[in-house]
Amino acid sequence: MRTMYFKNNPSILATSSIGGPKETTGALGKYIEIKGEDDTFGETTYEKAEKQMLYTVIKNSIQNAHKEIEDIDAIIAGDLLDQIISATFSARSFDAGYLGVYNACATFTEALTIGAALVDGGYLKSVVCGTSSHFSSAERQYRYPLELGCTRPPQAQWTVTGAGACVLGNGDGVKINCATVGKVVDFGVVDVNNMGAAMAPAAADTLYTHFIETGRTPDYYDAIISGDLGVLGSHVLIDLMWQKGFDISKVYHDCGAIVYKIKEKEYQGGSGAGCSSMVFCSYFYKQLCEKSLKRVLLMSTGALLSSLSAQQGESIPGIAHAVCIES
Repeated sequence: MRTMYFKNNPSILATSSIGGPKETTGALGKYIEIKGEDDTFGETTYEKAEKQMLYTVIKNSIQNAHKEIEDIDAIIAGDLLDQIISATFSARSFDAGYLGVYNACATFTEALTIGAALVDGGYLKSVVCGTSSHFSSAERQYRYPLELGCTRPPQAQWTVTGAGACVLGNGDGVKINCATVGKVVDFGVVDVNNMGAAMAPAAADTLYTHFIETGRTPDYYDAIISGDLGVLGSHVLIDLMWQKGFDISKVYHDCGAIVYKIKEKEYQGGSGAGCSSMVFCSYFYKQLCEKSLKRVLLMSTGALLSSLSAQQGESIPGIAHAVCIES
């Protein structure tokens, strides 16, 4: 069994989200709490800007939950940079425990799964889960520095400049009901620009496992939300699930596919560790609080490559973790 049920239904007490100018002028921009005027956020490098984003949403989520940092037992966070420096350098500013996690763009639901288990088991009372990403820092690490002016192919996604964080604890709020842990799935994709195709098989495996182990069907949920598949990857996931006997098309959404303006030339949409956290902690969390949505399955998806593995000709493994959240 890869699905765990949380008997005490730990709650999401509050969230915070931040986005860059491109994200906050996009389709969901009005829901993002903090809107950056530029993508440096007052810092001298893009990497420091990403750290500042994550620090800000961690701090604000605690404030939004009407708590002090002394009330937080642990921060569970991650990002895309080497040694998850955005998360680590953010955590050093808080007097709280710290668990640094990494599953690429699937890190947010990994953090939620771990945080919910710790709170549900009574091991910790309150934790903050958060992730971040930045277009310019990710491009420099995974592809090419922006100064080179390389052409982006049609299958490429745009790494979201944004971050999201939420406080988990016991109390009023939307509840985390269960979580299905993903496994590493590799379909042999080697194109570092085609993240959607690399991650979709892992998303299909996790979603199928969730349905089989819980006995649920797609219509159990008001929304099934993937993190970062983009437009192309979303179509691949729908086809893969149809082949497995499940039609998710009526309730399925992808954070990367909806984050930007529809008419913008963003190719396949957004990606990044901050994509699903920013979109969930702004738009979807608000819908749950207002009960416009009552049950959602959030499934962040990650491509587990590095610049080193790509240079050695390795294929791109994928992973996805699914978390059931109910109002």
